Amino acid sequence: MGGPSALVWQQVLALDARYNAYRTPHNVQFRTQYIRRRSQLLREYAKNTEPTIRKQYLKIRSQLLSQRYGPISEASSVRSSSIRGSVSHLERMESAIEEKNDCVKKFPNTLPVPTNRADASRAMAGGKSVSENYAFAGMHHIFDDHIGHAATAVKFANDEKNLLAYSSMDGNICICEICPEPKITATLSGHTDGVTDFAWSLSNDLIVSVSSDATLRLWQTNSGKCMRNIASSLVGMAQCAIHCCLFQPVNNNMVVLGNTAGQITVVNISTGKTRKGANAKLSGAVLSMAFDSSGKVLWAGDDKGIIHSFTFDLATGQLRKGHQMVIQAGSSLSSIQSRSWISREARDPSVLVNVAADTLRLFRVTDDRGMLLHKRSFPVKHNKHLIRSVFCPLMSFRQGACVVTASEDMSVCFFDIERASKPCVNRLQGHSAVVIDVSFNCDESMLASCDTEGVLIIWKREQ
Repeated sequence: MGGPSALVWQQVLALDARYNAYRTPHNVQFRTQYIRRRSQLLREYAKNTEPTIRKQYLKIRSQLLSQRYGPISEASSVRSSSIRGSVSHLERMESAIEEKNDCVKKFPNTLPVPTNRADASRAMAGGKSVSENYAFAGMHHIFDDHIGHAATAVKFANDEKNLLAYSSMDGNICICEICPEPKITATLSGHTDGVTDFAWSLSNDLIVSVSSDATLRLWQTNSGKCMRNIASSLVGMAQCAIHCCLFQPVNNNMVVLGNTAGQITVVNISTGKTRKGANAKLSGAVLSMAFDSSGKVLWAGDDKGIIHSFTFDLATGQLRKGHQMVIQAGSSLSSIQSRSWISREARDPSVLVNVAADTLRLFRVTDDRGMLLHKRSFPVKHNKHLIRSVFCPLMSFRQGACVVTASEDMSVCFFDIERASKPCVNRLQGHSAVVIDVSFNCDESMLASCDTEGVLIIWKREQ
């Protein structure tokens, strides 16, 4: 099953997988067999079904599953569709996450990666090795519209193959399409200083961005219109650079900000305000943040080498202190990425951290307040810039698991986190400046990387 005609059937299978935890919750084997049989049937019928019928089937099945397992929760929002998409996704995942946590308690030494026992998952991925799956070599396209100004972040839209955006110190964000012909579809202009970070809403209709100009902006992605401009002072933050921002994964009406003054604030983007208790203070500049899959734990890393964890009140947005963990005293923590493994063979939530001490580190989450236990370290050239890394999106279905990081040696590094020795399985060399950020599309067919000269390279995986 291949080509554009297969996309809807892949979405149907993904929909079934989201609801799978609700089917015979005490019979894991049946749920696994169900998904495998669904995959087989979808592949067989995809060849002889009209595209319009496939789309209608997806719509009807989504409605039936919602009726069978409960209605989608409602919440107020600037764009209610964003909220509904977020709540729906997280509610369906929550029971699976609880199941994973139960397994962690029973088997505390389980590796935070898919293991060699993952026969069914490997079959779904084609049974290829990590090196084969991540043999990126050819350049699909190069965007140089920010040339002369350092790129700061690149991110594919959620569950999208061909839509991404990247930001720059020129104060703009470019939204790009890759196929059928690479092009910039919109430029988000309005910040008066460099854009330091941005985030897509779960339904991709909104982008939130922050800047060295001490403001947050909310953008409509289809029109490029700025819907809201919020100054730091209006939400009780110091008038200084904001380094990172996140949509709350359960409620996209809330956005979390972190700035140079060490302040973290939760902002309601409908009202442009914050509330008492929806803030925190770190000892250093907040450079990176990440939520866990449930949206109940927030990690924040600073320029002192410390990660602070907080529990997040989903109803009020209030933050409560969890743990304070010294990762590398005096070294900036430029990126934090969180991942809950969607695999019955490996159920540990994991956190990936870029440390400006020439290391990329992997941690296992050990409690519901975000305590981290160190598992692996990987050598990466990194001591000055705010470089970022990413988990590979399909790693739960691979033999082994891979993470990818930017690097100051102008390369993109792939690490197999199961390999005991020589974990680097690929290194992409094509940039002529420090690589700042990397991002996968949803099916891992494309990888994007950007650098300090403002160049964005789209890499295509070898077939």
